[in-house]
Amino acid sequence: MSKKKVLITGGTRGIGKSISEIFHVNNYSIYITGTKEIDVPDYIDGFFIVDFTNDKSVKSFLDEISKIDFDVLINNAGINIIKEIGEVSDNEFNKIFDVNIKAPYFLIQKILPKLKTNSKIVNISSIFGFVSKEKRSLYSSTKYAINGMTKSLSIELGPKNILINSVLPGFTETELTFESLNQNEINELTSLIPLGRFAKTNEIAELVYFLSSEKNTYITGQNIIIDGGFTSK
Repeated sequence: MSKKKVLITGGTRGIGKSISEIFHVNNYSIYITGTKEIDVPDYIDGFFIVDFTNDKSVKSFLDEISKIDFDVLINNAGINIIKEIGEVSDNEFNKIFDVNIKAPYFLIQKILPKLKTNSKIVNISSIFGFVSKEKRSLYSSTKYAINGMTKSLSIELGPKNILINSVLPGFTETELTFESLNQNEINELTSLIPLGRFAKTNEIAELVYFLSSEKNTYITGQNIIIDGGFTSK
């Protein structure tokens, strides 16, 4: 039997890389996206360089993937812009919405006609799609949006037995996290997490894989938080 195929956007580092690794262990054909040329692991079957803020780049990418029948889609690519509302430019607004919500929306639209029955879609959201804080108006807006998209599409895709969920990671040990926070902020946030630490990327990947696997037969339309208890306080 041929391997099942998974497409993971933003699969070159952080949570996306860990997701690709767990699918590899479970014998999937793995296709990932990145923003620049890199040496990808040998187990990657397809690597697409795409800039989700560039319409020409996105169109070229969508044309390429339209030729492939996927079983699983993981919308993981994302960016964060931390600024007070008065400092946000039109370009920054458009950029974060292009990457965090427009790209996954139209990626689902493009591959949907070729998705098989029993296929799975997982959108990587954030706890900032459930709670928020200062200077996160842009980021939270996109993550609340993707959670709403997930719920609506679960109703639309349910009759086709295509299951779609969002995973909302808390603070996780990724490059994006460490680029966004200084050490004092990291220490302060750690003290607020009941488990007393940031998540490992593989812990997020395990949940994503379960939702994408044959073991998930009835979970759809859910925004599932995995944050070490941070939002329970």
